[in-house]
Amino acid sequence: MSKKELPQAPTVLSSENRHGGDHPHPSHWQHQLSNVAQRFNREYHRDGFDLPPEVEAMAIFQDWMSGSLQTQLTSSFWELTKPRKGDRCLDLGCGISFLIYPWREWNAFFYGQEISGIAKDILNSRGPQLNSKLFKGVVLAPAHELNYPTEQFDLVIATGFSCYYPLDYWQAVLKEVGRVLKPEGTFIFDVLNPSLPLSENWAILETYLGAEVFLEPLPHWDSLLRGLNINVINQQSGELFHLYQVRL
Repeated sequence: MSKKELPQAPTVLSSENRHGGDHPHPSHWQHQLSNVAQRFNREYHRDGFDLPPEVEAMAIFQDWMSGSLQTQLTSSFWELTKPRKGDRCLDLGCGISFLIYPWREWNAFFYGQEISGIAKDILNSRGPQLNSKLFKGVVLAPAHELNYPTEQFDLVIATGFSCYYPLDYWQAVLKEVGRVLKPEGTFIFDVLNPSLPLSENWAILETYLGAEVFLEPLPHWDSLLRGLNINVINQQSGELFHLYQVRL
C-alpha cells in the first residue's frame, strides 16, 4: 500500500527538507524525545495503539504484530566488533536489548541508557538476575546527555533509534560519545536506509505509532561524518538499517 492511500498520512521527510534547510531549535529535540519515550512506554506496557484500518491492513503492521519484523529491525553490532573481556560498554537507547542479545557471553561490563522509563525498570529488575557482575545498570536519560567520566568506555552502541531525530541532534550525540570513549574506543550506531524497500512503510507505521521518522539519505550521514572528521572503520547493510563503526 502506498503512502498516498493512507488517510492524512504523516509527512516523513529528511531533516533538510522538513525544516527548509535550517536546523531545528534544540527545543524540538525535547518534543521528539517525549514522543519517542511515550511511543515505547506504550509498547513495553502492552498498551493498545489506535490505528486507522488502512494502516492495520499493511503487511508491515501484520509483521510487527506477529513479532516477525523484529529480526529485520535488529542490527547485530557484534558482527562488526565483538566486545572483549573486561571492556566497558555503553548501550544508548538500549530498550530491552539486554534481554535479547548475548552480552553475557563476552564477559564485558555493560551500562545502559534509555528514555523509556518502563524499559529502564524492566532491565534494572532483570539484568542483575542475568549477571550481577557484568550488568552495571540502566539510567533514564537521552543519548545527548551522558553523565559519565571522560574516556570511560571502550565501546558505545546506539542502534534502532537514530531515525527519530534530526542530524543536528546527532552532532550533539557524537560529541558526547567522543568525550566518554577511550582514545582507541569505537562507536557503533545504525541509521535507517531510506533506499531500502521496507523503509517508507516502516516510517509510516512508526509515525502512526507516535514517533515521527526522519528519512535521511545515507549520503547525508556520510557528509555529517566527513564534516566532523570522523573516521569510518567499518559498515554493514541490513534489511532496514545501515550500521557504522567509527572512531571519534
